Amino acid sequence: MLKHIREFLQRDDGPTAVEYAVLLALIVVVCIGSAMSMADATADSFDESSDSIASALGS
Repeated sequence: MLKHIREFLQRDDGPTAVEYAVLLALIVVVCIGSAMSMADATADSFDESSDSIASALGS
C-alpha cells in the first residue's frame, strides 16, 4: 500500500490535471465576470439612449 502511495505522489499526472482544472476555473470566472460587466454597460447605454431620444421628442 505504501508503495502505491509513493508512486502516486511521484507521478506528475495528478498535479498537472489539478493545475489545468484550477486554470480552467479561473478562466471561466473571468469570462462570466466580463460578460456580466458588459451586459450592465450595454443596459446602461440603452437606457441613456432611450432617455435622450425621449427628451428630444419632447415626451
